[in-house]
Amino acid sequence: QVQLAESGGRLVQPGGSLRLSCAVTGGAFKDYAMGWFRQAPGKDREIVALTSWSGLSTWYPEITRGRFTISRDNANNMSFLQMNDLKPEDTAVYYCAVDKDVGTVVGNIREYDYWGQGTQVTVSS
Repeated sequence: QVQLAESGGRLVQPGGSLRLSCAVTGGAFKDYAMGWFRQAPGKDREIVALTSWSGLSTWYPEITRGRFTISRDNANNMSFLQMNDLKPEDTAVYYCAVDKDVGTVVGNIREYDYWGQGTQVTVSS
């Protein structure tokens, strides 16, 4: 069974930075596509960053491109989301997830098999 656990969420001021971590246990993390997602109250869950098994291929939606960076450390079964120039609209619960069936970037949220419990990020002055 694959389990994921996010950490690092907190209150941060607009314009600030934050680094989220995702620890993965079980399975073969190094073979899985993975991504970071978020969900704000009353809104659908959305993609914020995606990466392939190697970390060499990444994809960002326009709302996070240039501000967020996804990375992974396959040796230690970890993924990270570096978030810069945070805005109040970035406030949400952030989740990491893996798709164990493929290693390439996966753009469909429904394809992700295993999810963490989420970590709250609040951007406010």
